[in-house]
Amino acid sequence: MPSGYGEMKRTRAVFIHSAELEKYSYPPDCPFDTTRAGKARRILLSMGLLGGPEQLEVPPRPASREEMEAFHTPEYLDALDDACHGHMDVEGLWMGLGMPDCPVFRDLWRYASLAAGASLVAAKMLLAGRVDVAFNPSGGYHHAHPAHAGGFCYINDVVLACMLLAGAGRRVLFLDVDAHHCDGVQAAFYDRSDVMTLSFHENGKTLFPGTGFEDEIGEGPGEGYSANVPLPPGVYDEAFLKAFGAVAEPLIGAYDPDVIVFELGMDGLSGDPLTHLALTNNAHAEATRRVLAFGKGILATGGGGYHVENTARGWALAWSILSGQDHPDDDLGIGLGGVMMESTDWRGGLRDRTLVPDAAQKAEVQPAIERTIEKVRRKVFPYHGL
Repeated sequence: MPSGYGEMKRTRAVFIHSAELEKYSYPPDCPFDTTRAGKARRILLSMGLLGGPEQLEVPPRPASREEMEAFHTPEYLDALDDACHGHMDVEGLWMGLGMPDCPVFRDLWRYASLAAGASLVAAKMLLAGRVDVAFNPSGGYHHAHPAHAGGFCYINDVVLACMLLAGAGRRVLFLDVDAHHCDGVQAAFYDRSDVMTLSFHENGKTLFPGTGFEDEIGEGPGEGYSANVPLPPGVYDEAFLKAFGAVAEPLIGAYDPDVIVFELGMDGLSGDPLTHLALTNNAHAEATRRVLAFGKGILATGGGGYHVENTARGWALAWSILSGQDHPDDDLGIGLGGVMMESTDWRGGLRDRTLVPDAAQKAEVQPAIERTIEKVRRKVFPYHGL
């Protein structure tokens, strides 16, 4: 664990959002809900956690075609633009457009470019030294490839942000705790050492996209600079944090990045309809604290999260920590005065109630976590002197 843990308090933080992002939506039958970021923002406003000189709110601007072509092919961007104007062909279908997980809708181009632009605004503010932390809850489209959409993702904002930061000479670590593996980001930097990718996700044997196993460690100059921690279904807070402490913290310390791009997907929360993990947002909160304690610039994004209320609350909690406003003894604490409702809904503070795993769950999860930790240590740690 880094020195100074528990003492650091970041104050220069920016929340990237605008009302325009709330105007656009995926089709009603699609589980991806674009209202999550706006709901998180309204929670923060209601609690006095947003606004003022040290907790800025800045609107995004759309990523330009030139900026998107830093990663995406012109042919793919043409197909995406054409599809948004009602001109879909077989080539577009081969690129993943119009599939159930990547539907085409009228305002898709505007929304995707604006969400990507938000991460670029965040990266530029970090590069300019204006902030220590930037949060784009509408970002995190980690499944998009140069010429292929996938998993609700069309423009890969996190790759674009990492490329911008690395191009400015920064050493970048991409850390992803979304329940789905960051296949698009890993592929983008698989043969590079200036951007390290580190992903904690549900095992690809049980969840899309079916990648992210321990032996995927990079190649050529990037060998040893991709690390994957596949998590077993049913993983709970204690087991997740054990893996995080055993893998993420040593690797962050050894790699010593200038900037951490941190995807805070909330689809690992218990009750998410698309995944099989059993985390509470207390795990995400603790992981965020540990990352913050390294004293690096942080560009945080959203990502998955298909239980809308739980996701919005989780992001609000993450912002409270990233911006140095979370205090264990106040109403941001463990659901002070809260009442447990049906399913996983918690009415009280921002934090979820504690979920205690049963004996059968522990018996399934603990050995799997131990095996994964050992595999990652054996395959990746030697490249970093660990």
